[in-house]
Amino acid sequence: MRLGRRIAIDYGAVRVGVAVSTVDAILSSPLATLPCNDDLCAALTALISEQDAIEVYVGLPLNLAGDFTKSTVDALELARELAKITDVAVRLIDERLSTRAAQSQLHSSGRNSKQSRSLIDAAAASLILESAIAFEKATGQKPGKEIAEFDE
Repeated sequence: MRLGRRIAIDYGAVRVGVAVSTVDAILSSPLATLPCNDDLCAALTALISEQDAIEVYVGLPLNLAGDFTKSTVDALELARELAKITDVAVRLIDERLSTRAAQSQLHSSGRNSKQSRSLIDAAAASLILESAIAFEKATGQKPGKEIAEFDE
């Protein structure tokens, strides 16, 4: 397993959740929830730099059949923009049901939907990150797909 922090991003039309791993990729934790606005890429680039990340995973919100949606296209655009403005590798990770799983975890910890609204996106990003790390540990391969694979 490669050493270095990884960052995961759960893109949403209103909020974007961000999670970070430890250098040894043992733990991941929610880092931030950012508003989806014109400053988003700058804010994400700053977090990537501050955390000295070796890789960024952007959640790819496919529908249950595996097809693209409006959100998929928006997440791809964000990933492409980040790949242009940072030297860190940006990979896309299938994130179907990550937000629902995060909501379920927060609910079972005693938080209702209203209390956890601002936490859900960062918690979903943490689940995306955990999935990517588990894949790399199990297979020795980098998880997800590179941006270029979607441009072919």
